[in-house]
Amino acid sequence: MIRLTRLNHVSLVLNSDLIEHIDVTPDTVITLTNGQILRVRETAEEVVELIVAFRRRIFAAPEEPVVLPELPEELD
Repeated sequence: MIRLTRLNHVSLVLNSDLIEHIDVTPDTVITLTNGQILRVRETAEEVVELIVAFRRRIFAAPEEPVVLPELPEELD
């Protein structure tokens, strides 16, 4: 999820997996896979940078190993 700003300065959080393409007119126009169109204040380059940063956070290796709890022994 990335945080963007509509042209009227209202903040929104967008699932970046839904972006089909980004057009650059005087405004940045984002078309989603469902056909919805969003116009945002960020440039296309800024949107791409936000997506890359988000995916890096998601796919980064955890700093500490994840320890799973042990399963209880089966009851006889």
